[in-house]
Amino acid sequence: MADPKGFLTTKRENAQHRPVFLRLKDWREVYDEFGNERVQKQAGRCMDCGIPFCHQGCPLGNLIPEWNTLVWRQDWQRAAERLHATNNFPEFTGTLCPAPCESACVLGINDDPVSIKRVEVSIVDRAWDEGWITPQLPATRTGKKVAVVGSGPAGLAAAQQLSRAGHDVVVFERADAIGGLLRYGIPEFKMEKARLDRRLEQMRAEGTEFRTGVDVGVDITAARLRAEFDAVVLAGGATAWRDLPIPGRELAGVHQAMEYLPPANKVAAGQLDRSPIHAAGKHVVVIGGGDTGADCVGTAHRQGAASVTQLEIMPRPPEARAAVTPWPTYPLLYRVTSAHEEGGERVYSVSTTEFVGDADGNVRALRLAEVELVDGRFTPVAGSEREIPADLVTLAMGFVGPEKGALLTDLGVDLDDRGNVARGRDFQTSVGGVFTAGDMGRGQSLIVWAIAEGRSAAAGVDAYLTQRTVLPRPIEPTDRPLV
Repeated sequence: MADPKGFLTTKRENAQHRPVFLRLKDWREVYDEFGNERVQKQAGRCMDCGIPFCHQGCPLGNLIPEWNTLVWRQDWQRAAERLHATNNFPEFTGTLCPAPCESACVLGINDDPVSIKRVEVSIVDRAWDEGWITPQLPATRTGKKVAVVGSGPAGLAAAQQLSRAGHDVVVFERADAIGGLLRYGIPEFKMEKARLDRRLEQMRAEGTEFRTGVDVGVDITAARLRAEFDAVVLAGGATAWRDLPIPGRELAGVHQAMEYLPPANKVAAGQLDRSPIHAAGKHVVVIGGGDTGADCVGTAHRQGAASVTQLEIMPRPPEARAAVTPWPTYPLLYRVTSAHEEGGERVYSVSTTEFVGDADGNVRALRLAEVELVDGRFTPVAGSEREIPADLVTLAMGFVGPEKGALLTDLGVDLDDRGNVARGRDFQTSVGGVFTAGDMGRGQSLIVWAIAEGRSAAAGVDAYLTQRTVLPRPIEPTDRPLV
């Protein structure tokens, strides 16, 4: 145990957010400085439980009590070593993960859980500042070539593990820059891209090759990919977005979230002067109450929207853990993100029935109705229909699986009953030498699951290439994200 009385004498703290009026003027991360001394005290709240349920909550199996104790002892370098033992990119999870580890913290049974996520990102930031994070080069090269398709967290984790194992790895990305949703989906105010860029430099130094602007299956055929590489890892994500086919969907001003967010990220990166889809002076409506919806909300605020309204078909979640999500499961709670702190309205238990246009074919309003759950279906409440103004609408209703394009078709991989790429215990698909990791095989999930699956798929690929019989962690039927 770090501090035997830490959980009794120290209250939970998280990093404060910068003042709203300041952060709306830029795209920088919203977090204020926390300070190493405060981090040390927060780490001291960890009880080093005999059965650390935080391990169960974390798909990576992060050694949380170990690095909490090391931070409490001010042994930051060893803490960074233990942190990286299970997680390739703790700065990604430390800023973006919803922290199911904290929901599983034993202290959380009757008190506020340990601020695991804040300790995690503080360790890795200190490690970068001190120069402790350096390229890890393999002792020997195997001469085996591996293609990784997709450069999100699953693809990057698989690529780094395979490069360190001595294989020659090429990562293909169809966008103009590496990172997948980390690059163009996650706004800068949630994670500055400098965090991503320095990891990519580390990976390049380790021997990983990146090729951008390549649509695998089109620019490079599946047959050529199989001929040039000894193994392939499919890590393209679940990028087929869910649409809303209701009257007026064709109106100008109605966009998918992933049409709206990428150009805004390019503005933040200095690649564009102004986004072609801009919220300045407009009434913005975001359909979808999840993280992607919140990203749209925060982006619209920074673009100077006249108003922002976020719609969700589900009822408003409870303020405290409900009986249906007992400890240590991840609870469905009413959460206020930094984007929600910045303004706007959140409306629950409503369904959009029509996009209403003006004479020029532009959206001007949404017609919606309150809904209630009847026999397992959302049913409109009679007499509850109303209109709200909407000059710009973003659809942030999640994703339905991987795109069923030329790559999957030509490879001939089997799909599971959910439409994802089917795989076995070793993350290998129905086609020998072709593996899959992350959302493409799992379905839309968390960044921490993507990194965990990338690492496990890399172990499967390495075993395949070296003819070893050791398999990575099996996929159990209940092995699903808790959110």
